[in-house]
Amino acid sequence: MKTLQTFLLFVLLQLPLLAQSLEPRLYSNVPKDLNFLIVGYTKSLGGLELNTQLDLQDANMDVDVALLAYARGFDLFGKSAKIDIAIPYMHLHGNAIYNGDRVERSIDGVGDIKSRIAFNFYGAPALALKNFAAYKQELILGGSFQLTMPTGKYDATKLVNIGRNVWAAKLGMGASKRLNRLIVELAADAEFYSKNSNYYNGNSYEQRPVYSAQTHLIYTFDKGIWIGADANYFLGGETKFNDVLQGNALANSRYGGVIAFPLSRYDSIKVNFSSGINTRVGTDFTTAGLVYQYRWGGGL
Repeated sequence: MKTLQTFLLFVLLQLPLLAQSLEPRLYSNVPKDLNFLIVGYTKSLGGLELNTQLDLQDANMDVDVALLAYARGFDLFGKSAKIDIAIPYMHLHGNAIYNGDRVERSIDGVGDIKSRIAFNFYGAPALALKNFAAYKQELILGGSFQLTMPTGKYDATKLVNIGRNVWAAKLGMGASKRLNRLIVELAADAEFYSKNSNYYNGNSYEQRPVYSAQTHLIYTFDKGIWIGADANYFLGGETKFNDVLQGNALANSRYGGVIAFPLSRYDSIKVNFSSGINTRVGTDFTTAGLVYQYRWGGGL
């Protein structure tokens, strides 16, 4: 039982790393009063770059996520802004070899809900859809705030849970510059976490802030088609158990790509892919996803 618990504990520490996603066009202009319904699926497969304190070998994770989300553009002080809320449903399977024995665990359930507001305070006026065609992007500067709520499936008698039983607040800043058909984006974020005082068997769990930066090169075609190349770097996030630091701070990077194309005036499809470049501690995983988006309102 101890060997299984050791592995499951380490898997739990990797779940936050799956959230270090690449997000192109977060700070793009969106017509006000336009609504978006998003349905998506992602699959992540990866090994674990292990902390040397753990005697584990051939450790792997398999994570499936189904996503339902809603977003809306609106006018905030005459500038473009948008809000979104995302509800994930996850299935996680992990396995490893410990002292020659194969140990594994599977779990599924609703994950932690995320809600965000993004505000473009420079270069992105709030426009109705009928006026949006005349808008020509130059430089956009924006900020964002995302709140992750502890709504996911959680059982304090289990080591592995879909939900983390912590609140998380992410602050971000970003810039987007159009150069003819090419858009160059830069963004930086800092995510802060509350303490889980109801961790397994009455213990406490805490994580230091995770800091990240990402860049995107987006090329736009006619008829709303675009492709993107992405990369990010994130560090920090060392964990504490019962107020003892674990020496597992991150220093990781990822790359990815995305293609998006409309199906009609109302809906579109996006396909994305990402993988690890360098991993110091944590998951070295590959992710592929498919997203369907339907839009309405705003005079569409």
